Amino acid sequence: MPDTIPDGVTTSLDDDSVSATIVVDAPPAAVFDFLRRPKNHALISGDESVRGTNSGPELLEQGSRFGMSMKVGVPYRISSKVVEFDQDRVIAWCHLSGHRWRWQLEPVGTGRTRVTETYDQSTAKVPLVLRAMGYPKRHESNVANSVANVAAQFSPPSTAG
Repeated sequence: MPDTIPDGVTTSLDDDSVSATIVVDAPPAAVFDFLRRPKNHALISGDESVRGTNSGPELLEQGSRFGMSMKVGVPYRISSKVVEFDQDRVIAWCHLSGHRWRWQLEPVGTGRTRVTETYDQSTAKVPLVLRAMGYPKRHESNVANSVANVAAQFSPPSTAG
């Protein structure tokens, strides 16, 4: 994926996190339902590293554990646990290293939602190592593309032709 920020996406960065936000043409309940289904995570992945689900429930909730097939250079699997859950508002998960991927939803008018994804390494077991590797900055385009991918799932199909 390119390191450019998609149209309509804003980002913010600090020492321990990077966030991206976009407004989606769907109500919070619909967006939340899409996000809490691990089978959709490959469609969401802003860096195309998520390849599919390999274990866990169809719908995530507080405490759910789920496994994903990944590929960054080489294929691997990763297990995560839902650590924040507020129906139609917030869902976040982390894996063994402790950093979080958090999704926050806020209603904007009728039938629209402000969607923010945050990569948060303040909860990581080794945040200094992650900073030395260039994070959270290295995830800026990832979270920006991820929120744009969510928005695209709720956009009407193009009729150009």
